[in-house]
Amino acid sequence: MLAFDDPAVRRLRADLAVALRAADHHGLSEGVCNHFSVALPDSPDRFLINPRGLHWSEIHADDIVMIDADGNKLAGRHEVEPTAMFIHAGVHRVAGKACVMHTHMPYATALGSTRGVPFETALTQNSMNFHGRVAVDANYGGLALDMSEGERIAKAMNGADVVFLANHGVLVCGDRIDYTYNDLYYLERACMVQMIAAGSGVPLAPVSANLAGHTAAQLMQERLQAELFFESLRRRMK
Repeated sequence: MLAFDDPAVRRLRADLAVALRAADHHGLSEGVCNHFSVALPDSPDRFLINPRGLHWSEIHADDIVMIDADGNKLAGRHEVEPTAMFIHAGVHRVAGKACVMHTHMPYATALGSTRGVPFETALTQNSMNFHGRVAVDANYGGLALDMSEGERIAKAMNGADVVFLANHGVLVCGDRIDYTYNDLYYLERACMVQMIAAGSGVPLAPVSANLAGHTAAQLMQERLQAELFFESLRRRMK
């Protein structure tokens, strides 16, 4: 079982911290709220997560905390916010996602606060990346103060990588930190463009579902851009 100071775990801690600092740099953070987490490769019932009370801009590898699937802290010098443990532990356990990023980023949250299907995945090339990968959890129930809320969200995902949490925010999940952060960043960009277009008063002009699905398959077959993007963040987020 990999230890907290194992080189592989240290790399994950460093990358998780890079993603958090980058998210703040890109305007996706909110105070000291919201969380990113990643499961350990040898034991999916243990995962790393950012601590309570630190702004994302100040988080580094030594600040990351390890917890188990029940939300118990296993290692780290900081505490973990209860809502983070309940949401992330539930999603990791039930949905089987390796990396989970939860934010209240403004454009995605705004779309998630509208009626009906909030996000048009056939509108732009960026949004087509998410075609067939999005779910909506329309049942906001207040703060997540027990494990059942994370499990309920995970079931609402129904295998999707992205879930819009009505009146709350968004969860973006993936197999790796770099791919998941790339999706998080471009999801917010796609939501921003949709909101700008909708605000023009001119009807939206999405492409056909077949073309959106074809483009999505093309984008998912080539993830090198996501890797290069995250490598650039490692260099810049010092």
